Amino acid sequence: MNPSDESLQQPMLGSEAKHCGFIAFIGAPNAGKSTLINRLVGQKVSIVTHKPQTTRRRVLGLAIVGSSQLVFIDTPGIFKPKRALDKAMVAQAWGALEQGELLGVVVDVGRRDLGQVYDLLDTLKETKFKPFLVLNKIDSIPSAKLLVLSADLNARCPFETTFMISALKGSGVDDLMSYLVSQLPEGPWLYPEDQVSDVSDRDLAAEIVREKLFLRLHQELPYHLSVVPESWREQADGSVRFEAIIYVERDSHRMIVLGEKGAQIKAVGQAARLEMAAALGRTVHLFLHVKVQPKWTQNALMFKKMGLDFSDT
Repeated sequence: MNPSDESLQQPMLGSEAKHCGFIAFIGAPNAGKSTLINRLVGQKVSIVTHKPQTTRRRVLGLAIVGSSQLVFIDTPGIFKPKRALDKAMVAQAWGALEQGELLGVVVDVGRRDLGQVYDLLDTLKETKFKPFLVLNKIDSIPSAKLLVLSADLNARCPFETTFMISALKGSGVDDLMSYLVSQLPEGPWLYPEDQVSDVSDRDLAAEIVREKLFLRLHQELPYHLSVVPESWREQADGSVRFEAIIYVERDSHRMIVLGEKGAQIKAVGQAARLEMAAALGRTVHLFLHVKVQPKWTQNALMFKKMGLDFSDT
């Protein structure tokens, strides 16, 4: 059974006591946290790319299993930050620990350098949490190496239990979901049963644009841009007119985002529109503008627009 099946999303009838709780997932960049939460929720609530540090702020994903409402906290990857933006992202990730009743550490088992994972585990030892371990992308290494890695990580941190999964393919996710449901405290649901995320449609649309930019642009440029919603207008025919600004730091960056004769931005817009229509279930008329704002990564107002706290830097 897939966690996204409709049967798992329906509340049980009767007088059975309800359960609800926050489950935070943390890990090094590109561990697969967003892919996992999208799988658990049953639809896309966080953008996903092959590049590290795609997730910039905390995102809540919601799922209902029987009488239980699970509130998943997706977080930015944890690494040694250098820039102000990096520091704010990492601060958001650690801040999720204060909100979650349960904590999962997601590890990409195919990762060659585990230095960031070891640093994360050393910090966790100083917290009150006894987390559970999620070994992700298990199809990327032989079973023998997987068992050795599991033993190594469990020796470094007192994990409650360990799951071996493929978030992309869904392998092992059912067992993880069953465990999470069994651990939730009794209490009322905190969100409407038809809500799947705390991200608004306009913010999700902006994130989809950023996802397509990450996928098409190379080297460091994706980390020097931000997509900010400008306007969101409901149309009489049920469609939406959405305008967003892509901020970059240099004129040369702007030219790369636009591409020759606007080819790059046109391709980004086309891909984003298709994904928005699928995610939102409606037609989106998308208008993108590229603006240069020098040193926006050191601008408190820009941080606020992204849902980050500049004081964390």
